[in-house]
Amino acid sequence: MQHFSIIIIGGGPIGLACAIEAQKAGLDYVVLEKGSLVNSLYNYPVNMTFFSTSERLEIGGVPFVSNNPKPTRNEALEYYRRVTSTFQLNIRLFETVQQVERTVDLFEVITTRSTYTADHIIIATGFYDIPYLLNVPGEELPKVTHYYKDPHFYAFQDVIVVGAMNSGVDAALETWRKGARVTMVVRGSEIGTRVKYWVRPDIENRIHEGSIRAFFNSTVREIREHEVDIDTPEGMVTLKNDFVIAATGYQPNLQFLEDMGIELSRDAVRCPILNPETHESSVKGVYLAGVICGGMNTHRLFIENSREHAVKIIKAISRQAES
Repeated sequence: MQHFSIIIIGGGPIGLACAIEAQKAGLDYVVLEKGSLVNSLYNYPVNMTFFSTSERLEIGGVPFVSNNPKPTRNEALEYYRRVTSTFQLNIRLFETVQQVERTVDLFEVITTRSTYTADHIIIATGFYDIPYLLNVPGEELPKVTHYYKDPHFYAFQDVIVVGAMNSGVDAALETWRKGARVTMVVRGSEIGTRVKYWVRPDIENRIHEGSIRAFFNSTVREIREHEVDIDTPEGMVTLKNDFVIAATGYQPNLQFLEDMGIELSRDAVRCPILNPETHESSVKGVYLAGVICGGMNTHRLFIENSREHAVKIIKAISRQAES
């Protein structure tokens, strides 16, 4: 059984930032990541462009140089790989944390590969793991995905995109440009208000000219092998269909926090209770970093405004170690 001062759960940008700060402070640590390095970014669409500029995504003082002011997914993957290599961070990939329990004075962390103990736990798990389901018949069919990747796969196919936020709009435009026959099914009355400002006119023009069909104030009723039923204000519509891209968003694994005894707010946001100065949760010795701090409000925290969490947490842990 290996012991560390700090175990960091989550190997995304904020988890890496916490590791860098721990290393600078001379604290021994390990990062446990259930997937690949910066796994959430890896699962982004291959052609995705960040809303933030490259300097706002920097961690550890390592410059992020990109070809354009707003970097792409591939540039971000390479940047965080280079940061990890530069600092020689102690990270263990494809190792899922299954359980965290408090012993008398330590935490015991059980993973798919090993068991560890730690004095402190930092949770930086993000929110890209659990998709919001449509909860309709046929959602389990292989042709339905909640993780859109590459538009070429959908060339010359009948594609339904559910949702009209950034991921849905990107999927609709990119697959249409590869020759897909695209229909959008949008619960609301318009394209999402948070869609990137340089993309919104593009999708609105494509819908206006009829290149991309859109049903607003509509929902999917049922998915079948070759058809999809849609409930619209004018009644049910049945469409020929090859693939469904359910860009319905994602949610953090708050159950994991509750299983550890971390208190959440009792409103719909279910925001974890924490000390804003130290980011320590209601469980002494367990700290939260990144978007997980916002609970169900996943649009409040990003890489650029979560980097400071790492500094606050490691300072708090260092003060305890000195006292």
